[in-house]
Amino acid sequence: MDRPLAMFIADSLGLDFLNSVATPVDMPVDWIDDGDGLIDWLSQAKLVPAEELNALRAQAKPGELDKVAGKARALREWFRGFVLEHAGRPLGPSALEELGPLNSILQQDVMFRHIEARQDDSDRGLALRMKRRWRSPESLLLPVGEAMAKFVCEEDFTDVKACEGHNCTMLFADHTRRRARRWCIMAVCGNRAKQAAHRSRLKGRQ
Repeated sequence: MDRPLAMFIADSLGLDFLNSVATPVDMPVDWIDDGDGLIDWLSQAKLVPAEELNALRAQAKPGELDKVAGKARALREWFRGFVLEHAGRPLGPSALEELGPLNSILQQDVMFRHIEARQDDSDRGLALRMKRRWRSPESLLLPVGEAMAKFVCEEDFTDVKACEGHNCTMLFADHTRRRARRWCIMAVCGNRAKQAAHRSRLKGRQ
């Protein structure tokens, strides 16, 4: 299936995951509607190294990646409900009891520290980095869970907003100085709203 490039406009990867299904123009698009879509979205999000994605795609059994994509969609819709329930006000400790599905994913993670060569021009030569073991296609959910967990723990839910565009379902974290952001993308939903308001004014003068 041909898909447009994924959209990363939320200023938070956790919310960008929710926006992996949206209506950017006229037709709804689900960027993770199958296993190939999940691989492509993770690649564009830079959540999984390319060599690991290629290896997991090669070792996957028929239908296995599609099954993981189905789990990703279910996780996405559970998280959407959680975010919409708490958006607009600070997230308190009482929300912890709702986060069982996310903690279940995080508990499956296998990470370790690894010494490797620096990838910059530093003369120091070596660096200690965190690495992840990609044991099966289902491990593709791990970096998604990590992005969601960072959002839950680091983001002020007061800043979470839904785009005001007609029929737009995108969410974003409003980090503007005056918290005045209204649109997912000004050039798309913002301009549409301006054009609609302009037509309405013209009609009112007739």
